[in-house]
Amino acid sequence: MTKKHHENDVAFIESLAKVLQENDLTELEVMRDYGENDSLSVRVSRAKEIVTQMAAPMAAAPAAPAAVAPVASDAPTAPAPAASDPANHPGVVPSPMVGTVYLQAEPGTPAFVNVGDKVAEGQTVLIVEAMKTMNQIPAPRAGTVKRILVEDGAPVEFGAPLMIIE
Repeated sequence: MTKKHHENDVAFIESLAKVLQENDLTELEVMRDYGENDSLSVRVSRAKEIVTQMAAPMAAAPAAPAAVAPVASDAPTAPAPAASDPANHPGVVPSPMVGTVYLQAEPGTPAFVNVGDKVAEGQTVLIVEAMKTMNQIPAPRAGTVKRILVEDGAPVEFGAPLMIIE
């Protein structure tokens, strides 16, 4: 790769980062093809603060030292030990894609499921909108909805825990 090629790539990546920031995106992926056996694949992403709101009240957990919390904000934080991380729960329903989650089919209609509802395997539990396409997310197993880990209209990342079904 020539030095000129490298400088152009750096400028290209910087412009992608600017597009990411200006359009309030969380991720952007581009493949640039220069010719035979010469290409550049770039993925630019930025972390956004993810606020998890639990639908059901839980018992108070022991407070962790303030130095453990990486994000300083006025909002109360609920420290959770690694063992209770929803992403590691065996009944987690992960997001299959990056998008916006909706708990109901249309505004003003009842939610697909609520905490405590019994669901059948394959039943639609929520929708993830990605690229103007509404993707119905089915329950991966039959069981009872124990926790809903996202808010209606919230952005979600690939693999983010959406709900717990036991």
